[in-house]
Amino acid sequence: MKRKKFTDVFFKHLVTVMALFSVLALGAILLFVFAQGTMPFFTSTADGIRLVAQRIDEITVNGTFYKDHNTFIYIPKNADYISISFPSGDTEETLNITINNNEKDPQKKLIFSHNSEVDITYPEAYVYTVSWTAAISALQKRIHVIIPEPPYNFWSFLSGLEWRPSKDKVFGIFPMIAGTLLASLGAVLLGVPIALLCALFMAEFLKDKAASIVRAGVELLAGIPSVVYGFFGLMVIVPFVRNAFNIPSGNTLLSAIIVLALMILPTVITIAETSIRAVPLSVREASLSLGASKMQTAWRVVLPHANSGVIAGVILGISRAVGETMAVILVAGNSPQLTLNPLASVRTLTSTIAMEMGYASGRHSEMLFSIGVTLFSIILILNSFILWFRRRMEQEL
Repeated sequence: MKRKKFTDVFFKHLVTVMALFSVLALGAILLFVFAQGTMPFFTSTADGIRLVAQRIDEITVNGTFYKDHNTFIYIPKNADYISISFPSGDTEETLNITINNNEKDPQKKLIFSHNSEVDITYPEAYVYTVSWTAAISALQKRIHVIIPEPPYNFWSFLSGLEWRPSKDKVFGIFPMIAGTLLASLGAVLLGVPIALLCALFMAEFLKDKAASIVRAGVELLAGIPSVVYGFFGLMVIVPFVRNAFNIPSGNTLLSAIIVLALMILPTVITIAETSIRAVPLSVREASLSLGASKMQTAWRVVLPHANSGVIAGVILGISRAVGETMAVILVAGNSPQLTLNPLASVRTLTSTIAMEMGYASGRHSEMLFSIGVTLFSIILILNSFILWFRRRMEQEL
């Protein structure tokens, strides 16, 4: 008896510790993502100007000597002048930079003066490159001057129509939000009715032996990796869309909708069928005793009684459609453009994160975290709306 009591207490505390650890881990992950995702809208990328010397072994910046320096050289935040010198052959090169801290335009913020011929380029926002001439371009000595980027405007982030992280540092995600919602909504409109009809047929009209075989097949489809669905879409659906509509490329919004609809079918079918089978037999018998046909009973009595589980399946289907990545990358075309044309290429939020996180840095990387926070918020809003709608239906019933 004492041993049994000890075992019960041990497992009780073990489960409590594991549950607490899981909650803390999930909270830490969400806190980290939200902190990274909101940082670009409240802080600058750095406290002051940073310098990067390329192919320069010895350099003096504002009186401080650096040798073989391969990281950032930080300039104080309120500095208004930068003096740079380094040996180059028999001469000493000098570069003086005047900083106008009151100027908001990064292209007008710095004024350069130098003692020899240099090439000053401004290839992207907030980064100047000063190059000294050499016989071979690969041997040119360069100094990159990186200006801190100010906090990004939140409204410009959500409503912006252009995404140019490498040029001008423009981060507008509205076309990607639209692409995500259009692809997910289209998949739900196409896939959910088919899934509900399949679940109703398996639960109410198919014999148990045949239903078990079909159920096993559906569960097998649910375990197929998303990249396999994407490869199937790339090899079958994309050519079909291209040939059917006579367009140059089949990587379109329509292809993404079809693939996502196929992907959410197993999830919605499995959960909906389980909920339909859980409806008490007395409900069916009461409907049939009043003269309703089997179809009327299944459609107007059994299905409304199973609406809680059906809506839960729809929520999971929507979440999978909104959060899908690999399959959409393969079939959607990945063009960040705002369009309602189903035969046009689109890009989703998840595709942007997956394709650019590997090489993103600085503000670009922070903005990808912001896309993740936006995606989480969209899923939360959609699920909250569906749960509210379910409660309204339950009150009416």
